[in-house]
Amino acid sequence: MTDTTPAVLFVCVHNAGRSQMAAGYLRALAGDRIDVFSAGSEPGDAVNPAAVAVMAEEGIDLSTATPQILTTDAVRQADVVITMGCGDACPIFPGKRYEDWQLDDPAGQPVEVVRGIRDDVRRRVEALIATLV
Repeated sequence: MTDTTPAVLFVCVHNAGRSQMAAGYLRALAGDRIDVFSAGSEPGDAVNPAAVAVMAEEGIDLSTATPQILTTDAVRQADVVITMGCGDACPIFPGKRYEDWQLDDPAGQPVEVVRGIRDDVRRRVEALIATLV
């Protein structure tokens, strides 16, 4: 992260669905204008295959993404922290911008449902970009 490039951290419990889709969209739509990170309070073993599939439909490859553990350093580096159902697991630092996105968990959902979650994530990411660049 540079002093002029904002950094965004997406956090959900398993870092396997919502946060991965949001990070994928932000990287694809903002390019190098925003530094993008994602993590989970209890990371899963792999990214949700349905999330990988619906993002591939959008031309975004999550097939090599791996869930990461949420660290205090990751939060410290971020200018904006977006939480998605991780409760109180995210450390709070003064001066950071926090948003909690209420999104359904795609875990165990059919692809048709995950597409709707993906589309909601995209709308939110597009609105976020407008506030950062």
